[in-house]
Amino acid sequence: MQHSNKYIFIYSIIMVVVIAVSLTIVAVKLKPAQEDNIRIEKMQNILSSVNISTTEIPKKQVIDVYQKYIKVALGVNNKGEVVEQDAAKIFTIELANELKKPVEQQILPVYIAVLDGGDSANIVPLRGKGLWGPVWGYMSFKTDFNTIFGTAFDHKGETPGLGAEINQDWFMKPFIGKQIFESDGKLVSISVVKGGAKPDDIHGVDAISGGTITSKGVEKMMLDNLTNYEAYFKKHMTK
Repeated sequence: MQHSNKYIFIYSIIMVVVIAVSLTIVAVKLKPAQEDNIRIEKMQNILSSVNISTTEIPKKQVIDVYQKYIKVALGVNNKGEVVEQDAAKIFTIELANELKKPVEQQILPVYIAVLDGGDSANIVPLRGKGLWGPVWGYMSFKTDFNTIFGTAFDHKGETPGLGAEINQDWFMKPFIGKQIFESDGKLVSISVVKGGAKPDDIHGVDAISGGTITSKGVEKMMLDNLTNYEAYFKKHMTK
């Protein structure tokens, strides 16, 4: 049986509407789960920056671990002043969005972890650009706001086996114990050195062989973001 053009046209419209409605319903139903996964992944990254791994526990338990260790969240401005103390609001801050604002309007998150044994660490988010897209992470500091306690880096689409290695332990662990300030108080951050940093370089780590552009992206990300926190760090530094 041959259908008229009008029939085919109406049938096509109905099918498009049905599919669109179905996809919308599915998206709405999946959205809470997707948002929950994003929230838990963020908690995992923050915890990873203070060397607490949650990869071996169920995702729902990550929330309990996060609440156990992350005791305080603050929002600071580029003058080092605390401008927000609502932990729930601070957790929702996306650094990528804040960095698009005028510097005087930015609210920069600081998370404070109290670890087993009573030690504490101060965690800040990082955001930058790699070779193929954004790179990001968290960096934690001892109470001197100078010595790195731990790091957690990740990326969207860096080259496997090259730039994508920034989220591997062999790249991240050498940051531990490095310092971001010179003895005279100048912020120098951490250099990611092609060919390898010298063993006694307190401000340098090895770059990724074959991943120079991504390595330099991480280096620039650290300097740019830590510069935003410099005033806050210097207000709270201990010797």
